Amino acid sequence: MTGELLLSALGVVGMLLFLTVTTFALVWIERKFLGHIQMRLGPMRTGYHGIMQPVADALKLLFKEDFIPGSSDRLIFWLAPLAVFVPAFLIWVSIPFTKELVIRNLDMGIFYIVAVSVVSIIGLVMAGWGSANKYALLGGARAAAQLISYELPLIMVILSVVMLSQSLDLKTIVEKQAVIPYVLLQPLGFLIFLFASLAEVGRTPFDIPQAESEVVGGPFVEYSGIRWSIFFLAEYVNTFAVGVLGALLFLGGWNWPLLPPIIWILVKSYFLVLVIFWMRATFPRLRIDQLMSLAWKVLLPLAFLNILIVGAHQFYRWPAWSLSLISLVVVLAVGYRLRWRRIAGTSRLGLSLATERRLANDRTP
Repeated sequence: MTGELLLSALGVVGMLLFLTVTTFALVWIERKFLGHIQMRLGPMRTGYHGIMQPVADALKLLFKEDFIPGSSDRLIFWLAPLAVFVPAFLIWVSIPFTKELVIRNLDMGIFYIVAVSVVSIIGLVMAGWGSANKYALLGGARAAAQLISYELPLIMVILSVVMLSQSLDLKTIVEKQAVIPYVLLQPLGFLIFLFASLAEVGRTPFDIPQAESEVVGGPFVEYSGIRWSIFFLAEYVNTFAVGVLGALLFLGGWNWPLLPPIIWILVKSYFLVLVIFWMRATFPRLRIDQLMSLAWKVLLPLAFLNILIVGAHQFYRWPAWSLSLISLVVVLAVGYRLRWRRIAGTSRLGLSLATERRLANDRTP
């Protein structure tokens, strides 16, 4: 019993060190990746090609003045960063990198991950409330509304994966994808998972609660130094978690030959992380009304439709290609609809501008 506890403690410490190093790596990769997309070099001065820049930033935040507003609720102000970071760390207890490399495999692992991850919403509300700042409170309310809204389609998509695999165990879900990864069976579900996960971690284009031009700095506006860095650390830990879960749920996990399993899971995870970074460099930030409309009017109905498709496939025992075909048809139909609405909106904008110019010319003597 003592040996098991010691091994679990060592695993937790090792996971914490691994996630810290991974955060430094993701910060550097994002800066270099976005720099090359935007035809610039990114950080180059601190270390070889700026590889020590994240370490320098961490040291700066560590020694920066820790300012606490005089009118704030100090207990809530102190606990909010922990309430955001601790759930982001606890989900890694049951996330397997290989069949053997996991701290504690759970029969209901995916249920545990979903249940624990939603606790971070409380931390964002606490950060806004404890700051005694109306802009921070508004940012916390926006963050809570966004996370609750996008949690629904995310859970529905995960439920469809559970229906296909008939298991809540992540190892079993990966084993079921030994022949066909679920991204080929559920392209619709994979896209919903990607967009909903982006909104859950607050990445562009779903970073409206932290938008400086909107609400000064979201619920973190009064935070500085090491406490602000804890929110920052939680964001990148959650971003990497999205990449690993996407690889486990849709890309087959470690089920590819020729290379060791740990290499495959890291390659697939970092591929999804690069897709997330690429989306930040490509798409503009959504307005708050657009963000909420996308969740309730687009992603949630599509998630319900995906559940119905998977349920019909399982009940009537259709062949695997039929599920892929139906899901792909829905993706193309939705893409065509959104494209048509964009063209129609552009046309209406052009007509309104032309009307304004004509009226202005008529008024000109």
